[in-house]
Amino acid sequence: MGGESDLTVGRTVYDSEGTALGTIRGFDEDGFFVTTREGIEALSIEHERAGHEFGEAELVWRCSRCGAVGDIDDMPEACPDCDAPREDLYYWTED
Repeated sequence: MGGESDLTVGRTVYDSEGTALGTIRGFDEDGFFVTTREGIEALSIEHERAGHEFGEAELVWRCSRCGAVGDIDDMPEACPDCDAPREDLYYWTED
């Protein structure tokens, strides 16, 4: 378990006793969001709920600074629109 700089989307985080708490799904000014579910779809609870009544939803990445979105399979190291670092990108459900 490393320092704060080791925190990235998709990384598993652990408590002080080494028990896995979940996977980081995004960041904001207060810290990071963690999911306790399995798989990439779990990185957004909205992804699981969306699309069942109104059509399909797609899991994408989104920039917390400028709102840019992109294909989850091509998550960049920095936002291509505003150059925000990867820590400012998070998983998002797009209709």
